[in-house]
This record gives sequence, structure tokens and C-alpha cells, in this order.
Amino acid sequence: MNVNGHNYNLYAQFNKVFEPRLSKVLLVTQAGEEYSYADVDSESARLAQFLAKSGAKPGDRISVQVNKSPEALCLYLACLRGGFVFHPLNTGYQSGELEYFFANAEPAVVICDSESLPIIEPLVSKLTIPNIFTLDGDGSGTLVERSRTTVDDYVMVQREKDDMACLLYSSGTTGQPKGIVLTHSNLYENACTLVETWGFTEDDVLLHALPIFHVHGLFVALGCVLLSGASMRWLPTFNASEAIKLLTECTTMMGVPTYYTRLLASEDFTREMSAHIRLFVSGSAPLLEDTFYEFENRTGHRILERYGMTETNMNTSNPLNGERKPGTVGLPLPGVEVRVCDDDGNVLANSEIGNLQVRGGNVFREYWKLPDKTAQDKADDGFFNTGDKGVIDEDGYVSIVGRSKDMIISGGLNIYPIEVESILNDIAGIKETAVIGVPHTDFGEGVVAVVVSSEGVTLEESQVIRETKGKLANFKVPKRVVFLEALPRNTMGKVQKNLLRDDYQNLFE
Repeated sequence: MNVNGHNYNLYAQFNKVFEPRLSKVLLVTQAGEEYSYADVDSESARLAQFLAKSGAKPGDRISVQVNKSPEALCLYLACLRGGFVFHPLNTGYQSGELEYFFANAEPAVVICDSESLPIIEPLVSKLTIPNIFTLDGDGSGTLVERSRTTVDDYVMVQREKDDMACLLYSSGTTGQPKGIVLTHSNLYENACTLVETWGFTEDDVLLHALPIFHVHGLFVALGCVLLSGASMRWLPTFNASEAIKLLTECTTMMGVPTYYTRLLASEDFTREMSAHIRLFVSGSAPLLEDTFYEFENRTGHRILERYGMTETNMNTSNPLNGERKPGTVGLPLPGVEVRVCDDDGNVLANSEIGNLQVRGGNVFREYWKLPDKTAQDKADDGFFNTGDKGVIDEDGYVSIVGRSKDMIISGGLNIYPIEVESILNDIAGIKETAVIGVPHTDFGEGVVAVVVSSEGVTLEESQVIRETKGKLANFKVPKRVVFLEALPRNTMGKVQKNLLRDDYQNLFE
């Protein structure tokens, strides 16, 4: 990685790919607007110059809460090339959440949608943040308008391998969200690995329907495209009917499991519509085996599931060429080591469930302003404790059985929700489930199954409990079953079990 005179700026790596392809179309929007590599290079240079003239210095945080647009992509690239720290924020965050993030990140600039100004301007004033600009989903706003007179001179600030490129925050399901420091080297190494592992080339066209405030759409999808010289069909949000229309123009798609279930729910999604696709990738939430097999039966494609997290980007992947095992997240990626340990740090044998730990150049530098937490989660030998419970099979494939915080301890016995969920999901009439533990006076925690029934099906609590008996040890059998029309999910499709635990914490009283 000793490139461009030892400049480890991630944009310097992208630029090597851009230079011979400046006339090539990088992305096409839903409305049919085309943006070339030259367009994106020029606009990102202009924005980088403008932010610097506004007072931002290398290392300063740029907090960004905007809707997805080509201009938002240029803003991300501008932050990289200017040496600023890109701090993307979920567009759903409200005032109280934003105040925490701004106070903790201490940005030099906040960029938001113009409709959010009434909420964000008072926070910027209260926290004495120097600058605020707007950027709307249609590409308008004060950021673009005021930067138009700025010359798009070439900008490439010198960065070292361990300099912070981006600051992302954990979801905060337990306690306050933690800032995660990702370096230029973290992002470059992982993206290079994914390009090679997933076979990306300049001939690929990616259907990009993911948000770009999250690792999946920002670093995984964009990294693969920008380091391979590929192009994108760009949707602001996922829409099944629009995605189906665009699939015939694409070679690859990345999505969360919900995207794939929505495609399968459409009669327009046929084998012919996906014939041109060479690779479907799923992540950010577990892919049900039923979805995996239904998708294969419909299209002939076996979805490639992988595993990552904000602190590490991608850790494992089912192979591009080779067996893709449903229910697993595949093999460790090249350059990434994965092990399973007990609570005392002893490495466990294959097929034993324990704490999943990873080590490699993809692992984040530190938690922002939290040295004690960083030291707690990173072992002396460099392995990072992911907080996930996992198991490695005899072939080396990794399976995630749940988050440590999701593990249920009932009567002193450990219960991994995925074990119970896999049995429940096989019951006729059940569409999907989430298993949680809530306070129980006798057992400490009682197992509760939250169930979504298939359309037109009515199930009884006693029936569901009865069908799990004999298939699970008695202590794992749900003590209660509750029914919902849909499970609560965050913007990346992950089931928010913390909300379910809050809703049903008094169920056994």
C-alpha cells in the first residue's frame, strides 16, 4: 500500500482507478441522469476546496445527515480527499439523538437536509459548531450553491495509514452509542479484499439501493465499485418494482434480507429478470434459510451471505466459487483471522459455541474518546471481541448464533435465540420470528417468541408452544408467544430486539 509517495489517503487509491476512466459513466440515477467518473472527481474536488475555505482542517469531523444522492456521494469523497473525517448519520435520528452525536463528535461542519434546519440549527447554535450547510435529495442546497464559485483544483491531502477517515457510531441498543474510528487503511484493505473475493471488475454494474450512512452501502458497495472501475444503477431507496426493472441492466446486487423477500413477493420477479446477474449478496441481518432456498428455486441463484460489523467492515463471506452454505456467513476473508473463545479467553474447538473474535487490517483503530472500552474489547494479541456468539464448523464456515446481549439465561442455562427461532420458522403458518428473554421471577429470564404469521393464517399461542416441544429441550421452549403484524427493524433491516424486550418486560408479572 506504499502508493502515491506514501500517501495513504483512500481517495488516492480511488484516484488511480478513476484516472484512466474519467469519461466512463459511474452511476445512472432513477431519473436517467448520468454521472461520469470525471463529474464525480470534479465535484468532490470543488466540495473539498469549499469545506477547507469554510475553515475545516484535516482531521476535523464533518457531520452529515442527508438523503442519498449523487451529490452526497461526492461529499463523502470530498471529505476523504480533503483529509476531513466523514461522520454519516442515519436520516431517521431525531433532536435528542443528534445532540448527543454532535456533542460527542465535535464537528467543524454540519450538513443536513433543508427540512431538518428547524431541528438542527438550534443544536448547532447551542454547541457552537462553526458551520452548517444544507444538501437535499435533489442535489440542491446551500452546500452546492455556495461551492459553485469554488475552483475544482486538484485536492489530495496527505494521510497516514492510521489516520481517521470516518467516524461511525454503534446502534446504541445498550447504553450510549460508541464512536468507531475507521482509518484510511481499514477501509482500503477491506475493499481490496472484497473486490478480489467477489470478482469485481470494470465490467460490473451494481444495483445500489442501500443507504450510504451505513457500512453496507457506503464502504462495501461503493468500495467494490470505486476500486474496480465498475458502474452503478442508483436508487435513492429500495423499491421492488424499480429494482426489478433495473436488474436487467445490472450484473450484481447487494441488499439486506428484506430486499430479497420483497423481490420474491412480486410476481414480476422472474428467472428471466435476474438472468444477467452474476452475484447477489446479502448482509446486515440474518438471511433465513427459507428465503435462501426460495430465491434459488425462483432464480437459480444462490445468495452469497457475508458477515461484518461497523467496527470491522467485512470479516467472513461465503465463496464466490464454491459451496455457499445457507445459515452460515461463510469463511474468514483473506487477511482476517476468526476464532471462538470461552469467557476466559480460551480458544474453543470447532462446533463449540462461544465468543466470536476477529483480527486483521479491517479492525477499527479505537472507540472515539473511550480508551478503556477499546482496551476492554481488544485483546493483547490484537483480536477484537465482536460481541457476537458464533460457531465454526468442521469445514471452517462461521455461523452467528446471536449477540451476547441477546443470549437468554433461564434457570442458569444459556439459550441462544437462533436455536429456538430455527424451530419456530419451520412451523407451518409462521412467516418470521424473534426470540427474546424478559424478566421472570422464578427463572431470571423467560423465553418469549414474537411471531409474525403468514398472510391469512391465524395461529394460537398454545399451538405454537406445543409444536416446539419435543424439538427443543424443555428449558428452551417458549413460555409465552405473542403475535405482531411485523417485527420492528432499523433502517438496515435488523430486528430491534431491544424494543421487543422493552415492550414485553412485564409479561410475566
